[in-house]
Amino acid sequence: MALIMSVSLGACKEEEIGEVENIPGLGGDDWEQGPIDKWIKDSLVTPYNISAKYKWDQFEFGNITKTLVPPDEAQVIPLLSTIKTAWTVPYIQEAGKVFFNKYSPKFFVLSGSNEYNAEGSIVLGTAEGGRKVVLLGVNQFKIKGMAGYNAARDTAFVKDRFLHTIHHEFGHILHQTVLYPVEYKNITKSLYQGGNWINWSDEDARRDGFITAYSSLNFDEDFVEMIAMMLTEGKAGFDKIVNSIPEGTSPRGTTKAEAQSFLRQKEAIVVAYYKNTWNIEFYSLQKRVRGSMNKLF
Repeated sequence: MALIMSVSLGACKEEEIGEVENIPGLGGDDWEQGPIDKWIKDSLVTPYNISAKYKWDQFEFGNITKTLVPPDEAQVIPLLSTIKTAWTVPYIQEAGKVFFNKYSPKFFVLSGSNEYNAEGSIVLGTAEGGRKVVLLGVNQFKIKGMAGYNAARDTAFVKDRFLHTIHHEFGHILHQTVLYPVEYKNITKSLYQGGNWINWSDEDARRDGFITAYSSLNFDEDFVEMIAMMLTEGKAGFDKIVNSIPEGTSPRGTTKAEAQSFLRQKEAIVVAYYKNTWNIEFYSLQKRVRGSMNKLF
């Protein structure tokens, strides 16, 4: 094998490779516009001033040492259409287009694969400066009508991965614009896990008053995880989670009644924050989000 490579390289030494500044097919900002680009322009850019980049550009993803792959182009419109249905439309219906266009992120970047951290966690998405959102794992996306769709598997995956992520990241944009009440930080102040959250399950976290394990990382993640879970699970789903906390005391000394009280206090502050800061009726928004999601699956 080494001999073959050596001969091949030797044979190519004197050949002209020509112009290499623009090699077609490698992505970048310039390409022949097609149906996907037209859909993005008509469905996102024109009405909401939101663009989406699906052509490959490794430098759009903070850490260039990560191994990522481009998204399958067949996934792009179904994914962005789903996000529009279950995030854009409910917010516009509830809060109005002026609010949405002012605060919504303006640039989506798509990666076909996941990004893995050294400790074993998976990066689902990132938000940068309130304007750019990176969504990963696009090639695993499937909804009803797509080849290989499995309702039992893919409904939960799309909800927990993509819709949870966009509501989570939008929550960050909102609280970075106007901070949530400081009282929120006192509810489970002594119970946050920091980086140790990776060693907890969601069930473990709920026994100490956190809606997910990741929400125990810090105050801000806790707040936006509450937003994302309340919206994507709906009122009935959220109530079911709170009510299903088992009897007994957690390893950290929190009783079932205390854990449920912590989650209800956090819920109340989220609802009040949306009303007092943004004039949004949270439970109405929650109903719209779940109604939109039910049409997708």
